[in-house]
Amino acid sequence: MNVFYEEDGGFKIASIMSEADSSMQVESSSGKRSKIKTANVLMRFDASLAGFMEAAQAEADTLDTDFLWECCGEAEFGFEALAEEYYGGKPSRQQAAAIAIKLHGAPMYFYRKGKGHYKAAPDDTLKAALAGMEKKRQQAEFMARMVEQLKAKQLPDSMAGKLDQLLYAPDKNSLEWKALDQAASELKKLPVQILHAAGAIPSIHDYHLGAFLREYFTRGTTFPAFSLAELPAELPLSEVQAFSIDDSTTTEIDDALSVTPLANGHTQVGIHIAAPSLGISPREALDHEVMKRLSTVYMPGHKITMLPEVAIRPFSLDAGETKPALSLYLEVAADFTIVSQRSCLERVRIADNLRHDTLEPYFNETVLEQDSGHPLWAPLVLLFRFAESLEKARGKYDPTRPQPVDYNFYVTEGIVSIVNRQRGSPMDKLVAELMIAANSQWGLLLAEHGVPGIYRAQNGGKVYMTTKAEAHQGLGVAQYAWCTSPLRRAVDLINQRQIISVLTLQPPVYAANGDEITGHMRQFDLTYNAYNEFQTRMERYWCLQYLIQEDMAEVEGTVWRENLVRLKDLPYMTKVHSLPVLKPGSRVQLAIQHVDTLLMELDCKFLRLIEETGEETAADAAGDPPVAMVEST
Repeated sequence: MNVFYEEDGGFKIASIMSEADSSMQVESSSGKRSKIKTANVLMRFDASLAGFMEAAQAEADTLDTDFLWECCGEAEFGFEALAEEYYGGKPSRQQAAAIAIKLHGAPMYFYRKGKGHYKAAPDDTLKAALAGMEKKRQQAEFMARMVEQLKAKQLPDSMAGKLDQLLYAPDKNSLEWKALDQAASELKKLPVQILHAAGAIPSIHDYHLGAFLREYFTRGTTFPAFSLAELPAELPLSEVQAFSIDDSTTTEIDDALSVTPLANGHTQVGIHIAAPSLGISPREALDHEVMKRLSTVYMPGHKITMLPEVAIRPFSLDAGETKPALSLYLEVAADFTIVSQRSCLERVRIADNLRHDTLEPYFNETVLEQDSGHPLWAPLVLLFRFAESLEKARGKYDPTRPQPVDYNFYVTEGIVSIVNRQRGSPMDKLVAELMIAANSQWGLLLAEHGVPGIYRAQNGGKVYMTTKAEAHQGLGVAQYAWCTSPLRRAVDLINQRQIISVLTLQPPVYAANGDEITGHMRQFDLTYNAYNEFQTRMERYWCLQYLIQEDMAEVEGTVWRENLVRLKDLPYMTKVHSLPVLKPGSRVQLAIQHVDTLLMELDCKFLRLIEETGEETAADAAGDPPVAMVEST
């Protein structure tokens, strides 16, 4: 005797070897013996095992599922009963098995109700299920077409309107993403590479920028409607003639300086800071936007300003104009000691906006002792000597200390030039030291009056932000509050409001121990770091683009440590896996094998050693960071 039984979701046949109450020992046609439950047996038969299942399956293939469904009615039924009705009499064992196979293979049509028993699906349910199956079939065909198009470097029409989502925030349940992911898997590439090959990324620069904008400027970079406050009616006019020193690309001029001889032989040094807080009312529309942006975003060839142009221009210290300013005046003796200091809110005439590139030939290390012919040579030299005195007072003066290199990126119509200049030039030191002095003095002013501000502090090598006046060990000052860039940083704008409240004897805008100023500080710290990381990323992009633009096959570099190499004349560091063991500071020649601005990858191969450094130089190089990390003033 043989049995037709169900096991592991399918049907099998075997010969009975022995049988107990609830189980039996059986042997398949291949000779394999096993134990099965009697409850799983659907049918017993005497026919030979050989060819039985093949014949049953062949018969099942001839059966029409729709016709079976129409025949079975609404009541629950057994497969043998349906077989008898379908064949118009007692069916053969193979015919009965064929019916069971067909029913079992059409779960949308027939619901299982127990061993060998089924129930026909309701008409509306079946139609819905069939429609769903047809939809899946069409989707599968649709996906297959998209995959083939992508593999052929063609962008499917359905993806054209979803590129932003596919690039930055893919819906992984969407057919477009599944097709893109499948194509990437088959080609062993990343999805973004597949889209780029299909022409979906016309500008790699804009692709990187778009990722940043999507995260930090979800509503775009335009400003909401706002109004500026009226300026105070009677701001006194200063008698000084101020000038600024900035890079040629600077359009938001926050700070200016002035030098005025005094009758007692001393010199009055003025540090004048733009006063946009006079026009931006706290907690109103523009201020809300400022506290979202928190800083100007910088990148080569472009920037996203913290303030709109119509709010920058009335306060930017532009040449030939008179602008409101928060001024710090230092009375400086002949030996450059500070005799007294005072702060005030006033209007200041801006005589000139000096630019690095045009000023440097007239004001550098070689012309400090002899008039270079620049109209402001004498005031500039005095300010430089004063700056040196301030640096010495901070305990940071060291003329032998190597100065890091600054890299300026200039992008015009997609062509980039990267200009490096040694930091620590007279004009750099002049501006930096005077801004440090202002930030320290105004931080002290707030602390002395018990008015909260936002400070940068450093303790044990860790730099952090705080609302308390704490020492900044790296700068060598007792307190350091960012105050000198209110057109570009929200922290400076907040501190300016607090300073003005002290000078005008008004209640502070931000209360002591309040959640508002602390919240702004914490959010600024996170956002400012993210902006700096983005700027670094875009500078790396333009470094790679520069290598492509100049068609460079080889490049010189300096070993920093292990297999990390700094490229010559570029702020770019890369791993060179083929680099032999060399001392830090060693100069090497590299072959450029592959540059990928999309994935931000540079693949270089070691060619030869140019010069191996000495032990002392190696130790110095090993201690240097890959990018100079200094406090921005």
